[in-house]
Amino acid sequence: MKFIQRINALFFVLLLLGFSQQVFAEPGLWKVEKNGIASYLFGTVHVGDKSMQGLPSKVTNALDKTDKVIVEVDISAISPVDMQRRSLPFMMLKDGKTLQSELSEANYAKLQKYFADKSIDIAMFKNLAPWAVMITMMQMEFQKVGFSDQYGIDKQVLAYAKDHKISVGELETLERQMEMFEHLAIMNDKMIEETFAQLADADTYFFGLINAWKSGDMETLTQFYNESFDDSQYGELSEQVMLIDRNNNWVEQLSKRIGKEKLFIAVGALHLPEQHGLLKQLADKGFTVTRI
Repeated sequence: MKFIQRINALFFVLLLLGFSQQVFAEPGLWKVEKNGIASYLFGTVHVGDKSMQGLPSKVTNALDKTDKVIVEVDISAISPVDMQRRSLPFMMLKDGKTLQSELSEANYAKLQKYFADKSIDIAMFKNLAPWAVMITMMQMEFQKVGFSDQYGIDKQVLAYAKDHKISVGELETLERQMEMFEHLAIMNDKMIEETFAQLADADTYFFGLINAWKSGDMETLTQFYNESFDDSQYGELSEQVMLIDRNNNWVEQLSKRIGKEKLFIAVGALHLPEQHGLLKQLADKGFTVTRI
């Protein structure tokens, strides 16, 4: 099982079950209604390239009809300095642990060579948690091929809201997201090992997924989800921590507001599908959910 797929999925993938790419050849947007009042639910990806600049017209039209944008975390309201101050305590290893002590000898040596080839001394990561090192590696690789959060869809939604004076709310705090990674610490060594495997096959595990998101290739994305969240220990734990627990919390919040307020809800795309996804949970609570 590829653990890093589960991490990447939160950043890259739009997975929408039950629709063919011939019918929907673009990212999905849903109308969620009750009491004659419509809100919108949009699956996002957190990084992109220049070709992804600019929101689809159906998305901006929906934004113009709403009174508030709801995102996972309003990163536009956090300065880089504050981001570092709030994130660092979660990223640092505690109780005398080091990056080397958390990894196998073979994986640490491989990581050391990876950074050495980039003229980076691994000593600068000595006290960082493996998940923080993994994210650093992914960011470096994305930037190398022209991808960044600058073109991420959620950041573009926030920019549009700011430009059009639409207020913004969030579903959770930055600290809550950091805690999510702490709960996955038992996967430290496997995480680094499979990061290298994914980077070695970027066409499949990155570019292929981004292209599937762009074209609305639901078959590819469905396959990706099913492979990522299987019944293995990794699959079940990561799905519980990264998706199920958070989805349940968000549905509790949103169900009190949809039908009373006109919301535009933009969250990582893998929060939408399957039995614990926002689409099914909201429908089960009596809301009318329609793809548009």
